[in-house]
Amino acid sequence: MSETTTTNTTASATTTEALRERALKLDAADQLADRRELFALDDGVYLDGNSLGALPAHVPARVQDVLTRQWGELRIRSWEESGWWTAPERIGDRIAPLVGAAAGQIVVGDSTSVNVFKAVVAAARIAGEGRDEILVDATTFPTDGYIAASAARLTGHRIVPVAPADVPAALGPRTAVVLLNQVDYRSGRLHDLPGLTAAVHAAGAVAVWDLCHSAGALPVGLDEHGVDLAVGCTYKYLNGGPGSPAYLYVAERHQAAFDSPLPGWNSHADPFGMTPDYAPADGSARGRVGTPDIVSMLTLEAALDAWDGVEVDAVRAKSLALTDFFLECVEAYVPAGRVTSVTPAAHAERGSQVALRCDNAESVMRRLIERGVVGDLRRPDVLRFGFTPLYVGFADAERAARVLAEVLAETAGA
Repeated sequence: MSETTTTNTTASATTTEALRERALKLDAADQLADRRELFALDDGVYLDGNSLGALPAHVPARVQDVLTRQWGELRIRSWEESGWWTAPERIGDRIAPLVGAAAGQIVVGDSTSVNVFKAVVAAARIAGEGRDEILVDATTFPTDGYIAASAARLTGHRIVPVAPADVPAALGPRTAVVLLNQVDYRSGRLHDLPGLTAAVHAAGAVAVWDLCHSAGALPVGLDEHGVDLAVGCTYKYLNGGPGSPAYLYVAERHQAAFDSPLPGWNSHADPFGMTPDYAPADGSARGRVGTPDIVSMLTLEAALDAWDGVEVDAVRAKSLALTDFFLECVEAYVPAGRVTSVTPAAHAERGSQVALRCDNAESVMRRLIERGVVGDLRRPDVLRFGFTPLYVGFADAERAARVLAEVLAETAGA
């Protein structure tokens, strides 16, 4: 269905029953099915985990302990006794295997935007003199573009917007940094991180990747593919909670040269020395800035327990099976000509969401949500459905497609 409209009429009762039965069989065989019980879910279908992941059910009790015992009773002692001070690196090491990184290369804290700023400026400094161009994904999430433009002004570079597929041809001796998203937030297209990173390195430039729509949904392989720096959020597929802190990956080979544009006291080699001159800490800690947001950070740490024992390859396999099945159900159920998939059909080019273009998208999504199928949209005409393999099942995918077909049939000609 990629880039083509559906041709089938509304599915027959026989087709519907067959797809429902297949969904039940697929759910029964799903090795990740038991993970669903770890999350606080209602009887609807939640397909917006690519914007905000569902709440792991054990998190409220853990947060209550942070508030009442660690803060309420231990108070300032919790910086040491409860491990508050080491949380940014400790939690970074828990995220590391989910993105294919060895320990000691990820620090948790600040927002994705702040970390993009740190990474782009530091990458420009690593690239050195004589290189004055920052290539940026022309279709990137707007904030990444805004931040990169500000970083360019600060460092005296110029921004060069380019489609990810055109990056190899756009690289040259003046390229300092390339900032790309691994998965496009609108369409769910998965870009070629290994190939593009290799091309960036062949040109002598530094690769910075935004992993917001890939971490927790598919293997990333930061170390394996030689990525220089990367950033990502934790409130989507990692289920860290609204506004949960982001993370910054600095490859070990770059840590000594990582010159942060935000040298706060938390990243000082002797943070309690309170000296007027700045001396950066060793390792990933030099990516820290100010006092970390402890409550949100420890909420994230608790949420990551849902990943214990989970292999990212299994998550990827289920993600592809779910999105395949959803597209098949949409093909079977949706009235002819009502939607167009803008998500690639090829597995090598697909993240963990399905984006469907349709008329009256805002109204359609509102009706879907009213019926318990929660996705979101990107104006003017794209419906987005995010598939989080830890808690979304095949019966969810079938139901979502069926309800979508009902809504579209009711709004025909509207």
